[in-house]
Amino acid sequence: MKQVYTKTVAALSLALLFLSTPAVAQLDLPRGSQQAKVSQRIGITDVSIQYSRPSVNDREVWGKLVPYGMNNLGFGTAKESPWRAGANENTIIKFTDDVKIEGQALAAGKYGLHMVIHEGDKATIIFSKNNGAWGSYFYDPADDALKVDVTTKATSHTEQLTFEFVDVDATSAVVALKWEKKQIPFKVEVDVSDIVLADIRQKLENTPGFNRQSWEQAANYALNNGGDLDEALGWINGAIAGQFFSQKNFNNLNIKAGILNKQGKTTEADAIMDEALGMATVFETHGYGRQLIAQGNKERALKVFQMNAKKNKGQWPVDFGLARGYASNGNYKKALKHLKVAEGRAPDKPNKDAIAGFLVKLQNGEDIN
Repeated sequence: MKQVYTKTVAALSLALLFLSTPAVAQLDLPRGSQQAKVSQRIGITDVSIQYSRPSVNDREVWGKLVPYGMNNLGFGTAKESPWRAGANENTIIKFTDDVKIEGQALAAGKYGLHMVIHEGDKATIIFSKNNGAWGSYFYDPADDALKVDVTTKATSHTEQLTFEFVDVDATSAVVALKWEKKQIPFKVEVDVSDIVLADIRQKLENTPGFNRQSWEQAANYALNNGGDLDEALGWINGAIAGQFFSQKNFNNLNIKAGILNKQGKTTEADAIMDEALGMATVFETHGYGRQLIAQGNKERALKVFQMNAKKNKGQWPVDFGLARGYASNGNYKKALKHLKVAEGRAPDKPNKDAIAGFLVKLQNGEDIN
């Protein structure tokens, strides 16, 4: 009986051992180095970094806690390992589209992010195709998708390791790791126009392609962002006529005229705009006049403002438009006359305040455009 009892207890203990191990491993408990995630959109491309944030905690970081160069960490399969650019698991960086890192191409995807810190002000950034490992204990240079060398910078004290996106503009951003008194930056560049236009082509074949506004937006984006003008012309022609959703209006005719102008077909463009102005609202006509001033076509701009005043007599903002038109052609006396009329018709305080400032400019012999 005692023997049976002993065997039962042993079996039960062994079962509890197997059951308890995964249960403990699955517990979600706070960490000393908290996890964090940061992201930045560049154009329509998302860049995200997932990492853990160790603290300095009065320790010597560079060359000590983070050794210089490649190192044998005493565990895993790697004979030499870089720094994992954080704590715990891989630091992971993800790009939803192809990018350039410090001018070198890197395909869209998810990468393990590692760094080699050198003495002085140099560091090497490594993007590894192995993004699922723990730290860099299993680092294999055969998995490198890209390595780039960068220059580090001195900075104010940062207690917890931090990744930030700095110097963000329309086509790029700088990723900066900051810890202790060192900043390690690398630049991410995106070919925004090509990516957006490829996305537009794909979307026009799907649900967005079933409405006119999508084709207008597509043509307008291509016009203003270096797209194929023939392709843009095809898109806007589809919005104007020939499709079940097509409708000729001021907006799409204006876009078409812009494309034709860029192709050097100015006579054809002007004819399109003459047609468009026949269906334009007072505000659309006013906006087109301002567009012409910005393009340097001041004489035609004045004619458009005069036509707007004749067609929409007494309405806001026709006198404001005339003031702009005359001022752009150097006739400040007439511009001042119409601006005073516009002052009395201004519908709200922001417009009244703008006109008050423009009145001072005209009285001082300055253009208001």
